[in-house]
Amino acid sequence: MHPTSRRTGDRIDDLDRAISRAVSEIPPSPFDTVMKAVSQAADHGLLWFATAALLATRRGATRRGAVRGVVALGCSSVVANAVLKPLLPRRRPAASELPAYQTIPDPPTSSSFPSGHSASAAAFATAFMIESPAVGVVLAPLAAAVAYSRIHVGVHWATDVAAGAALGTTIALASRRWWPAPGA
Repeated sequence: MHPTSRRTGDRIDDLDRAISRAVSEIPPSPFDTVMKAVSQAADHGLLWFATAALLATRRGATRRGAVRGVVALGCSSVVANAVLKPLLPRRRPAASELPAYQTIPDPPTSSSFPSGHSASAAAFATAFMIESPAVGVVLAPLAAAVAYSRIHVGVHWATDVAAGAALGTTIALASRRWWPAPGA
């Protein structure tokens, strides 16, 4: 490995550890319970599938957003979990470094990079925004909460989450090449 690459990797690791340390120092509060619930609700895309099912009951842009969101979520999930995680293995944060009130039961053991939850959340919200900006803007904070929750409960590094969000956003935006957006 090139020395410059090594130093960059070390700086990224230092940043990730500093962020995880700061999160672990947050005093206990009901926010911990919310973050655990949000993180677990997004397991296997269930939060997004339920949201899509609810929003697909309305015709027009909302229904198209739900369909585009599910398609983008599926594509980003495959790329993140079936392609990138095996190609780019990374150890997850040590659960022992987090207070017990922040951790989730049965944390994942797969590669940490990239965050599949963040990829799916960003893909769904971004894809929805393409079809229905008003609803997409409402979904964006929920997607951000899912992404942050993965750091809060100690199963991902911040850069895993950032990479996952970038991946999901990119895939959703790329869907416009083969599935034109309304008015495009």
